[in-house]
Amino acid sequence: MLSSARTFFGTEVDNSPLVLFRMVFGLLAAAESFGAIFTGWVQETFIEPGFTFTIIGFEWLQPLSGDGMIYYFIVMGVAGLCIMLGLFYRASTFVFAGLWTMVYLMQKSHYNNHYYLLVLLGWVMFLLPAHKSHSLDVKWGLTVSKRTCARICHWFFIIQVAIVYLYASFNKMHADWTFAKPIGIWFKYKANYWLIGPLLQEEWFQYFIAWGGIIYDGTIVFLLLHPKTRKLGFVLSVIFNLANSAIFQIGIFPYLMIGFTVFFFPPETIRSIFFRKKEKAYSIQKKLSLGWTYVLIAYFSIHLLLPLRHFLYEGNASWTEEAHRLSWRMMLRVKSGYVKFYVLERGKDEREKINLRDWLSREQRTTIFGKPDMIWQFAQKLKETYAKDGKDVSVFAEAKVSLNGGPRKHLIDPNIDLASVKWEPFKHSDWILTYDTYD
Repeated sequence: MLSSARTFFGTEVDNSPLVLFRMVFGLLAAAESFGAIFTGWVQETFIEPGFTFTIIGFEWLQPLSGDGMIYYFIVMGVAGLCIMLGLFYRASTFVFAGLWTMVYLMQKSHYNNHYYLLVLLGWVMFLLPAHKSHSLDVKWGLTVSKRTCARICHWFFIIQVAIVYLYASFNKMHADWTFAKPIGIWFKYKANYWLIGPLLQEEWFQYFIAWGGIIYDGTIVFLLLHPKTRKLGFVLSVIFNLANSAIFQIGIFPYLMIGFTVFFFPPETIRSIFFRKKEKAYSIQKKLSLGWTYVLIAYFSIHLLLPLRHFLYEGNASWTEEAHRLSWRMMLRVKSGYVKFYVLERGKDEREKINLRDWLSREQRTTIFGKPDMIWQFAQKLKETYAKDGKDVSVFAEAKVSLNGGPRKHLIDPNIDLASVKWEPFKHSDWILTYDTYD
């Protein structure tokens, strides 16, 4: 069986889907980078805050000072355009993948699943020969032209997108989503949308979107894989993702998901539509090397298991946030509430209440109350800051949060000194409270 799989995935086929996706990926990478500047995202995320909430363990990775992050994103945008054009392809993909990975690690006030997906795709594109046709590298003699690539270059994306979609469907199968609770809350604030605003307020439509999301995510890959339903799957993919973009404004993610569909069509079909002057390529049977076979098995095994790790933690990940990231848990929860921080200096009896406006940006203040890891990080920041003034302090936090419109409850233990507890990356932290309501 392994030998047959190696032959199937190692066989050389027309590389048109990979080449076309390179162009789409590069364009979207540039749009994400330049768009972050023009929409003020870079300003709001990296320049205005006094400090950023990094992924825990990467506190050393801090934004550039002044306008440095503006130039940082310009470099990424230029790299994206070079990827699209196939210019200095390896260097361009390395630059984009490296810089984007650091963006992902150095901030989490704005977390989106497509940020994580872009990290994965950036490094994969660096490894793949997507510049061997219709690229400036070929035109200028910087690489040798080639009309084929190993079939795994296409199937990698099919398997990757299948993992994304299937886990997205699986994770939606819980009471709050099936009763359209988060959908109803989001749509309530979109009543003024042109044309569709009133429709979004209809309960039946909210249920349609909720259940439609489960069904679409769970079936779209199979529709695209089967020749008889492929065109239907493509049409549904375009409609679903454009609707997502219009309603939720989630950046390039919907367009990236549409871009993935090129890998489900026969390479010859893509060539005949987009690269008519390209010579026809014939399949050449080869075997994928054992080394790459084991690397791919390990890669996909990790990505199949990572989204399941929340079962090892106590409580609901949508409430505790433990194991929420890297798991394709998309748009599952809406949280409202507040958090108050108190500092108690050793030897004193009266606690000092922290004014968050003096410490955090508006976006950080609207995010921190529902994220235990950010609450813990801010407690460490307070401890470090007071220590510079020679003060030994304890830090307490009162966070009362509502999940998907439910009652407000304590998210963390208000009696625990967060300045003295260590972060537990591989097990449940007891100071994060869980409730049967959310289990």
